[in-house]
Amino acid sequence: MPHAPGTSGTLIGVLVYLVFAQFHWSLYLLSVIALSFLAVYVAQEAEKLFDKKDASQIVIDEIVGFQFTMFLVAPTVVHIAIGFILFRLFDIIKPFPIRFCERRLPGGYGVVGDDIIAGIYGNIVLLLLITFVI
Repeated sequence: MPHAPGTSGTLIGVLVYLVFAQFHWSLYLLSVIALSFLAVYVAQEAEKLFDKKDASQIVIDEIVGFQFTMFLVAPTVVHIAIGFILFRLFDIIKPFPIRFCERRLPGGYGVVGDDIIAGIYGNIVLLLLITFVI
């Protein structure tokens, strides 16, 4: 993704979410966990290939992170749009411990781990918004 790779990766994540959203919550969670382990491996190998830590060409981490944001969320246009914005916001701002994980975890764990935490933060805020505001 040559331009805005994080945003582009998240857009792919929306498409993956639309498939996963059809699953029962337990299968959704198992699928996201399996995808997370695959992403760690792929990101670690990609770092070797590109000879750079968290190279911008790696977007599987955004795909995974967005799945965490959307866990237990109904697939409506409003929910997806807000989830997208929240995930990107947390992924860019990187509040504690997101930046810590990105810098301190080795290889693919650091590449994917920070996006998983950003996704969890996004999920918490999104579920609160859905419960109390939307």
